[in-house]
Amino acid sequence: MINYKHLHYFWVVAKQGGITRASERLHLTPQTISGQISQLEDSIGETLFSKAGRNLELTETGRLVLSFADEIFSLGGELEEALRNHPPGRQMTFKVGIADVVPKTIAYRLLAPALSLSEPVRIICRENNLASLLAELALHRVDMVIADGPIPPGINVRGYSHVLGECGISFLAVQHLAKTLPKKFPRSLDGAPLLIPSETNLVQAKLLDWLDSQRIYPRIVGEFDDSALMKVFGQAGTGIFITPTPIAKEVAKQYGQRIIGSTEEVREQYYAISVERRISHPAVSAITETAREWLS
Repeated sequence: MINYKHLHYFWVVAKQGGITRASERLHLTPQTISGQISQLEDSIGETLFSKAGRNLELTETGRLVLSFADEIFSLGGELEEALRNHPPGRQMTFKVGIADVVPKTIAYRLLAPALSLSEPVRIICRENNLASLLAELALHRVDMVIADGPIPPGINVRGYSHVLGECGISFLAVQHLAKTLPKKFPRSLDGAPLLIPSETNLVQAKLLDWLDSQRIYPRIVGEFDDSALMKVFGQAGTGIFITPTPIAKEVAKQYGQRIIGSTEEVREQYYAISVERRISHPAVSAITETAREWLS
């Protein structure tokens, strides 16, 4: 395991541009610092500096180690500042990333239990694409990410995907459009205008496969990254749209829609992604426990 005291000495030398300046900054002799860095190089098995005249230059390994050291000691500085500015009794901060494909109503329903904890909680929500949020998670800038799937295999981020639950989908349309669909569901979708999530949403492929298996061929009039925007288009009567079944009645009431049918053969899944294998954050625990009760 890397000795973080040795790593700190290396970091200061790299930032100060040499051992002499670093010794003045650290109030240590140059020999002490040089010996500590040698021990770090021995533990890594690589040299971190090369001599260029009287100066030291970082090797390729040294530049790699420096990039990680920058993050480590930057986070350490943030921790010290947070502890200094955290008076007794201050509310707990819970930073959560929400993948932009997750419906806003679902996100609220998932996060609401965190607001009911005995200790006051201030939620900070950040919405972005999953790859960006996972990078934030790796740097501990968010405590959890809510997504529609586990960590994708192509993303090199160490984390754990906790299943919150899954549910079927429902199809909604405004009244005047619903009245033009005389056939029984799901045959009523054949040839009908349909609004669907974009390919960034994992449910799109499942939906299209299901329609194809039923030999149902709707007229796709729009694809959307943002489910809220898709609902606005649906509210205007542009086409039928889908929503997770557990919130279908709520969405229908909010947007003036009629539920024309539902299926359990197309399943939406939701995950809480964290850096912890075993969840310990009280807000995350409350979210995962409650979600499994209403997502089935």
